[in-house]
This record gives sequence, structure tokens and C-alpha cells, in this order.
Amino acid sequence: MTDRIMIARADLHFWEEPCISGKSGSGAVFFMGCTMGCVFCQNNKIAKSRAEISDANGEKKSGEKEDCQKLIDIFFALKEKGANNINLVTADHFIPTVASAIRRAKEEGFDLPFVFNTSSYIKADSLKLLDGLIDVYLPDFKYISDKISWDLSGCSDYKKIAKMAIDEMFRQTGRPVFYMKGDKDTEIKPCDYNDMDEDVLEKNEVLIRRGVIVRHLILPGHEKDSKELINMLIDDYGDNIYISIMNQYTPVIEEETARRIGHEELLKKLNDDAYEEVIGFAIENGIENGFIQDGETCDESFIPEFDPRGI
Repeated sequence: MTDRIMIARADLHFWEEPCISGKSGSGAVFFMGCTMGCVFCQNNKIAKSRAEISDANGEKKSGEKEDCQKLIDIFFALKEKGANNINLVTADHFIPTVASAIRRAKEEGFDLPFVFNTSSYIKADSLKLLDGLIDVYLPDFKYISDKISWDLSGCSDYKKIAKMAIDEMFRQTGRPVFYMKGDKDTEIKPCDYNDMDEDVLEKNEVLIRRGVIVRHLILPGHEKDSKELINMLIDDYGDNIYISIMNQYTPVIEEETARRIGHEELLKKLNDDAYEEVIGFAIENGIENGFIQDGETCDESFIPEFDPRGI
């Protein structure tokens, strides 16, 4: 990648955590490329630098190379469509341009929160360029085992890098704060958000204003690693962050690849009992702020159609 950002899609996205998508949707800007090489990548169509997407006519493209002003225009267009926030998906390798675009958009009166959606394989020093610009961090924490991270993502230092990155994210945002749409002046604390009746949440959009939500996707056959990771997050952060424990793993890995790396378990969906086991472990170990996924979420519908919509 160069300093010229590459965007695959910019549109309303409804499948993030409820406090991010709300009812109106999150304004998701999907960037091409990634700092990692996960063999099970759910967004593999755009994650590789030479990946191709299809336009409305079915023609193959490689994303759109855009400058800072075009990105600002996209922010305002998503706001016009009713987005609750701007969700920057895998923008890690374009941080200097993204930071400049956010700064200039704010100078032009842009007032939606910015969400930074990342794999967490990013240097803390890079994140410092976003200090004061990002309201909500939505980082993955994929593994605690260096061996698994090497086998599946080609990086043996993932835990170390991700932990330092999330420490920096928390330093910038502090504890989570929520608000009810239409009443931005009233702050809602996590304990009050957690205790809200379903009827209230159904009738209103209660959104996150700032904070960190760490996502962990449980991989089939790797429940032990998931438990160790969740335990570390609870010990280190307590109720200062939210932990989103996901069961939406969709097998997109090629059978040949799974056999070559010795991880054929990735060819299957996550077992319901395995998911419940990890959730039970998290509860027993004192998780207070968390999101879980209900029902059948292993579905291609969670993976957007990567056409050049919105750009």
C-alpha cells in the first residue's frame, strides 16, 4: 500500500454491536489491505492488497484510490444517510491520511463520533497519531498463544503488540460512556446501560460515545486459548472496557490451506456447546461488561457484499 488510501465500500452497516449500529446503522468505510494475513479472514476479498471487488456490472476492480478530500466527502455523505457514527474498518495502514481527514472534517463542522475498527496488530506509536480524533476503539484480540497467531496469521508477536495497542486505546478514551440518541447531553454509565430494560433499548437508540470494546472471535477447536485470553482481559481491565465474545466464525478457508497448516478444525462452524462453555467461563470469572451473540450468526450475510458502494 502507498499513502493513497484504497477504499472498497462505504455504506450503512447494521451488524456491529447494538450500541454502535443502533437502528440507523454505522457509517462503515471499508479500507483495502491489512497488517495481518489471517488464513480464515472473513473479509479476504479486500484484505489482500491485490484483492479484487466487483462493481454493479460485475466488472472486477481493485478498490478506489482516494485522497483526503474524497474521504471527507464520504464522511459527510454517510452522515446524510443517517449514520450514527463513522466506522473506519481496517484503516491501520492509512493512519496519517485518515487522521488528516478526520481533523479537517471536524474543522468543517462534522460532529459524528469516529470508531476505529482494527485487528490490533498495530504499533502504539501509530495510534498516538489518532489521539483526540477517535471516540470509540473497536479492536480485535484474536489470540493469546504466539504459536496459534503464527500458524493462522503469520505473526508470532501478536499478543504483545495487541496488548500494547489496546493499552494505548484505553489511555485515549477511558471508560465507556453511552448516550440516548436525541439527548447527547446526558451521559449513561456502563452499569446503567447494562441494567436497561429491553423495552427501553427497543424503543430508543442507546449509543456509545467513547470507550473501548474488545472483540474476540472464538475459533473452532481453540476454546482454551479463548478462555485464557478472556481471563487476561478481565484481570487487566475489569469493567473499564467491554468484551464482545463472538460466535460468527464462517469457514471461508480453503481445505487445502487448512490441511497444509494442520488446522482442519477451521473447516467447520463453531459448535453451540463450545460457545456456551466460553460464555459460562467468562461469567464465572467475573465479566461485567460484555456482548454475546444470540442464535445462528455463522452466515455469509455478516460479510458485506464488497462492491464499490458509496465511493
